[in-house]
Amino acid sequence: MNKTAVIAGAGPAGLTAALELLRRSDYQPLVFDLDSQVGGISKTVNYRGNRMDLGGHRFFSKSDWVMNWWQDILPVSASEEELAGVTLAYQGQQRAFSASASGERHPDRAMLVRPRLSRIYYRRKFFDYPLKLNAATLGNLGWIEAGFLGSSYVRSRILPRSPEKTLEDFFINRFGDRLYRTFFKDYTEKVWGVPCDSISAEWGAQRVKGLSITTALLHALKSAVGRRQDVAQKDVQTSLIERFLYPRLGPGQMWEEVAARVAEGGGEIHLGHRVIGLERDGNRICSVDVLDQRTGEARRVSCDAFISTMPIRDLTEQLQAPDETVRRVARGLPYRDFMTAGLVVRRMTAKGRGSVDEHGMPGDNWIYIQEPDVRIGRLQIFNNWSPHLVAAPGTISLGLEYFCDEGDDLWSMADPAFLAFAARELEQIGLIDRRDVLDGTVVRVPKAYPAYFGDYHEIDKVRAYLDGIENLFAVGRNGMHRYNNQDHSMLAAKAAVDCLVAGSSEKESIWSVNTDDDYHETRGSAASEAGGTPGGAESRRAA
Repeated sequence: MNKTAVIAGAGPAGLTAALELLRRSDYQPLVFDLDSQVGGISKTVNYRGNRMDLGGHRFFSKSDWVMNWWQDILPVSASEEELAGVTLAYQGQQRAFSASASGERHPDRAMLVRPRLSRIYYRRKFFDYPLKLNAATLGNLGWIEAGFLGSSYVRSRILPRSPEKTLEDFFINRFGDRLYRTFFKDYTEKVWGVPCDSISAEWGAQRVKGLSITTALLHALKSAVGRRQDVAQKDVQTSLIERFLYPRLGPGQMWEEVAARVAEGGGEIHLGHRVIGLERDGNRICSVDVLDQRTGEARRVSCDAFISTMPIRDLTEQLQAPDETVRRVARGLPYRDFMTAGLVVRRMTAKGRGSVDEHGMPGDNWIYIQEPDVRIGRLQIFNNWSPHLVAAPGTISLGLEYFCDEGDDLWSMADPAFLAFAARELEQIGLIDRRDVLDGTVVRVPKAYPAYFGDYHEIDKVRAYLDGIENLFAVGRNGMHRYNNQDHSMLAAKAAVDCLVAGSSEKESIWSVNTDDDYHETRGSAASEAGGTPGGAESRRAA
């Protein structure tokens, strides 16, 4: 290795770039991250043996390259009974796995095949997500309301909104006005803190993609004919997948293993370090100033390339962009912050609201809380992601997710008060009894969600400026100010490494990830074989 690549951020994008550089180039990656652990928002928080997945990460992608990459790091581990008839698609081929080939040497470092269940909680009842026209849904809604929803959908198909500019337009055109107002509007505005008619339709195009009433009905008909056992599920819309891979000890286990391989290969990972300055020589970044948060010592690191997952507003500020328009747009890019109240409880009180176990626990990975009288946005049940996330047998580990703005009333609430508030809300909607709460912790994540309002409509001006810096590659969720998932971030990082290996400064392949349905919903095997960026969908961080 005779070149140096400085990487800002040790999340999925930064660590993928680091490992790919070691595998495919003569660059030595030096990774700097402010956090005390790797993984970014995909890290696993360990609180007294209870492991928390921040936001919920399904390891599922329509990119063969991503699926193969994950399997190389953490092999699939399951019993012969669990794997019977199950295949995983890698590089255009169907492969069957058996226990003997699935990581017996290191059973703790392995992926599980998990069933996927997420539902909507509304009117103190569970609704299938996506909604199904079955007896349970009709019973929850009532025949009259179901008729209104159906006629509203038909009307939206006959007279769609055009042009489709806002997220409200996007939802109404696909689900009808009444269904949108019943199941989408309140929850989405709870997540983003602004009305749906203030959010760009691009968010829906990236997150919901081809899902609609029609695709949901077609999927239901296919499922009725026969249950597919292909985990790749390449012809299935993201929100309809039924199985996914999941690291035994949570998503952070994947990135901890990747970090270990980077270190073994000669790369360096420095945690607790902040990038505080960028030095340019003409049209190139020649060095990066970093600050050790623990010692207060700053140092300058020379580099031949700089891969950034920093928030665009911070990156642009440190570059001291000469164009006032670029600086204004970057400063005006909004974010939504995120808090999780992790509660350990003896039991839940969901009996009578669907299938539950002896402790009243439903089988959901997460539940969308549509109730307007509480501020909780979503509930995760970590037992159903992996039983190994829970410290004590017979207990239930929950993640109560809140969407907020840094410095607002929720964010500023002291931890004990916030835990009590979250427990009261969950009791209020009938899912727990506060007396069953055993323990709890709070995790705050700033800038968790790049938002598609404010000055976002002018982001192309910032992108053009960043792309003009020859050896700068902006990747990842915050690095691109795009609501990417793990596999999108990985594919963008791979595209950046492709450019470095080819000696190219053309960035279009990076920005093409997660923009076009044909791009990320197809297998992309031809691009993969050609060494280009394969098409990839989501690693499925839901929100």
